[in-house]
Amino acid sequence: MRSLILHQAGHKLFPWLIVLSVVVLYRGHNLPGGGFIGGLIAATAFLLASLGDSVQDARKLLRMDPTVLMGVGLAVAILSGLPGVFAGDPFMTGEWLPDFKLPILGKIHLGTPLLFDVGVYFTVIGFVLHSAFSLSSLSEFDEEDD
Repeated sequence: MRSLILHQAGHKLFPWLIVLSVVVLYRGHNLPGGGFIGGLIAATAFLLASLGDSVQDARKLLRMDPTVLMGVGLAVAILSGLPGVFAGDPFMTGEWLPDFKLPILGKIHLGTPLLFDVGVYFTVIGFVLHSAFSLSSLSEFDEEDD
C-alpha cells in the first residue's frame, strides 16, 4: 500500500536529510553529532524513500548493496587508525592536518577522527538499510504465503 503523503514527503525531504546528515557528520568530530547520528539521518532518508515508493526504488537511490557500504565503512574506520601507527603513536591516535580556510566554509580542521566518523557513517547507513530491506523482503515473502 502506497501513501501519497509518504511519497511526496520522501521526494521533498530526501535531499535535505542527506545534506543534514553530512553537516551533522562534519560537526560531530568537535561538537555533538558525528558518524553514528549522521548515518542514522541518512538511513532515514532512504527508509522514507522506500516507504513512499518501494524498496527497489530506495536501492536504486543508494546505488550499491548495503552490505558493501557496511564493509567500506568498516575498512575506512580501521584504516583511519593507521596514520597514528605510521607516526610512531599507538593505533587510533588522532593525527591532524594543518588548519586551512575555504571561502564559504571558513576554517577547516581535518584529521583522522573525521575519517573514523566517515567510516562509522557508512557502516551505520549500510547496517540500518540492510536490516530494513531484509525485514521488508521477509514481510513480502510472508504475504505471498497467505
